[in-house]
Amino acid sequence: MCELFCLSGRLPTRATFSLQAFAARGGLRAHNVDGWGLAFHDGRDVRLYREPEPAADSAWLRFIEQRGLPSRLLISHVRHATQGGVRLANTQPFVRELGGRVHVFAHNGRLDGIEKQAAGAFGRCRPVGDTDSEVAFCLLVEALEPLWRDGRIPTRAARLAVVADFAARIRMLGPANFLYSDGELTFAHGHRRTQAGGVIAPPGLWLLQRGCAVDPDALAGSGLSIEPPEAAQELALVASVPLSDEAWRPLGEGEIVVLADGQPALIGLPSSRSQT
Repeated sequence: MCELFCLSGRLPTRATFSLQAFAARGGLRAHNVDGWGLAFHDGRDVRLYREPEPAADSAWLRFIEQRGLPSRLLISHVRHATQGGVRLANTQPFVRELGGRVHVFAHNGRLDGIEKQAAGAFGRCRPVGDTDSEVAFCLLVEALEPLWRDGRIPTRAARLAVVADFAARIRMLGPANFLYSDGELTFAHGHRRTQAGGVIAPPGLWLLQRGCAVDPDALAGSGLSIEPPEAAQELALVASVPLSDEAWRPLGEGEIVVLADGQPALIGLPSSRSQT
């Protein structure tokens, strides 16, 4: 299955992705050979880097590693194609404008039959590629659009309610782990993924909170280096699998953690909809 990663910080942080380890999940050690993407939030906009080729062979990742862009929020996706061809239009993260800011979405899983659920639902947002993940994102954008229509930033509770309802609907179609960000808040939804031994079961995402006092080299084995700023920092990391020996917390099946400035801002528990 695909690999998801998110970093949320109180202060801008330089995150370096090493080709020798982290990018190996995109072709050398794992089976995720069908593309990769990184989205660095920069105010209301996003620096987006995507390729429909293995991350392990990417000169772009070498460029990003050398440049070391600071960001308070980044989302990463390494793809193993299960639906849709291997091409740029199907490479995540996906982005769309809503309320005058760029929104980012990355999904891990397979949502069988989502095209039927989406029939007639598209208005301002339509898929460019042919993946179930992009169809899901367009459904989410359509659901969120009324909240952002008047130009004001919606309340956190209102956004969580829409995202939670969306998550409950797509969980009925298959594994539905996703990361979604509007530039202020990041929503991490954990469901199920293929575990060791081939069983599809929770957890689908893991969460880690850390500060500057935590060993900065703890993630080196996974090819991720985080450079703490001089001032006091708070970080929250979300990943498909734990990337270090630290105390990562598994997200419950259907749980949504809302991150802001490196800390959980809200927790959404599964709704009464089916948990299939």
